[in-house]
Formats: sequence, C-alpha cells, structure tokens
Amino acid sequence: MTLTQFLRIVEIRTKIISMGTFASGTLFALYAEGRLSLPILFLMAFATLFVDMGTTGFNSYFDYRNGTDTKEANCEDDKVLVYQGVSPLLALLVSLLLFASAGVLGLVLAYMTSWKLLVVGGICMLVGFAYTGGPFPISRTPFGELFAGFFLGTTLFLISFFVQTGTVTREALLASIPSLILIGMILSVNNSCDRMSDALAGRKTLTIILGKWGTTFLLGFEAVLILASFVMLFVRGIYPLILLVALVPFVMVGSLEFRAMVLRGFSNQTKQQNMGSIGRVYLVFSLCFSLGLLVAHLLN
Repeated sequence: MTLTQFLRIVEIRTKIISMGTFASGTLFALYAEGRLSLPILFLMAFATLFVDMGTTGFNSYFDYRNGTDTKEANCEDDKVLVYQGVSPLLALLVSLLLFASAGVLGLVLAYMTSWKLLVVGGICMLVGFAYTGGPFPISRTPFGELFAGFFLGTTLFLISFFVQTGTVTREALLASIPSLILIGMILSVNNSCDRMSDALAGRKTLTIILGKWGTTFLLGFEAVLILASFVMLFVRGIYPLILLVALVPFVMVGSLEFRAMVLRGFSNQTKQQNMGSIGRVYLVFSLCFSLGLLVAHLLN
C-alpha cells in the first residue's frame, strides 16, 4: 500500500469536516475564556484527526465487504479497494491502528483534563465503527445525517470546548447548532448522489425514503435551518456581532454552490463535483467562523 492509497482509504480530503469543527469549538472556548492551552490543543487536534481517519478507513473496509462499493455501482476512481486491488485487510488494520493511536492520545488528554473524557471519546469511537460496521450499520438507516451531525458537529464541538475550559455550557451547545446542520447537509448531498447505488445495496437512507424531489427539498430545508440558527444565535447574543460580518462570505459562497448542485442534479456522475461544492461550503464556514471568533477575542 502506497502513501497515496493510504490517504485515499482514509479520504484525507474530507478531514476538513472534523478539523473545522475542532477549530470552531476551540476558538469558541478562546472567545469565552480568553485563553487556550497549546499542549491540549495539539493533542486534541491529532486525536480528532486519528478518530476521523480511522472511521473513514472502517467505512472503506465495510463498504467494500458488504458490496456497497463496486465497479458497477461506484464511479469514484479513488476507491482503491475497488479499482487498485488494495487488500481490504490492510484498510482494516490501518483503521485499528489509527483508533489505537487516538486512544493513547485520549488517555493523555483525560489525565490532563477529566477522566469523563474517556467515556465520551469511547462512545464517539464506537459510533465511528458502527457507522458502517457491526450487525446494524448506521449508514444503512435513515439516521445517518442525525448521527453525523450530532457527533461530528455538536459532540466534537463540545469536546473541543470542554478540554480547554473544563466545562460544557448552554452557550457552547447552542453555538454548535450550525455545525450540526451543515454536517448533516454534507451527508445528505453524499447520500443523494449515491441514492440509486445505495438502494441496490439494500440501504434505507433518508434520501432513498424521500426520493429525488424530497431530497432536494431536504437540502433546501437544511439550508434554511442554518440561516435561521444564525439569526437565533445573534439575537440571543451567543455569537458576537463581528461574526455577522465574518459569515457574509459563507452565505454568498453557500448560495452559489447550492444553486450549482441543484442545476447539476444528484447522481453518481455528479458526486465528485457536488461533494467538492459542499466541501468548499463547509471550509468557508469554518474559516469565517474561526476568523470571526479570533477577531472577537482580540477586540475583547
């Protein structure tokens, strides 16, 4: 297995999601508390990265094993288990090693902060495995968006906040809502493009249940929810007003990319373009959110 094949197994390009949430939660802690611990920041960054990479590695392994990823059903040539003959056992071993590494970092973080972190971190890793593994994979149910948004959005945001502040506040919980919805939207786009092949593989994702037009409505509804959550968070004073300016590029980019995705349609043939679009939306959101919080901290 080459380095390029390893990076494709763990889908390194998608790690902007977990790292964006980590940065958002960490900088919200800086805004709230006025300080950060750099050792904890670096340990948390690598623990987050390893858990996310390991989860994606398990996804690659189990999607190949259960027939979801096949040449007939998948047009993505970066599926190296399908198109390059990489041993699925290597993908499984890589994932286990990444989870083990994250576990070691989690122990150090728990020692430095709170042993409660081990329980929450263990649950996150279990859900990461169970997303495509185990007897009842979450990815084959209509609850994928909910689990992805809750754990990669809210839970990771709150853990990142907790390791810096030692507490979880109502404000931090509410501040995570846009991340939760946006990550759920990323999975909606992914599942919308995979709707036909997932149905053939026996999955019952939310987009399969809703159908073609219901899926478009779902994506529009999620976009409206994100904007409504912004309004609520600004009105309640949870987000500093400087974020109102910082998030303008996100709203502009998000509107353009959403329109482009709808015009392309959602299929295996448009998946790479659409995932690129929604990935850019999340990247711009994370950058704008993090920069706005940093400026708000400096102005305090």
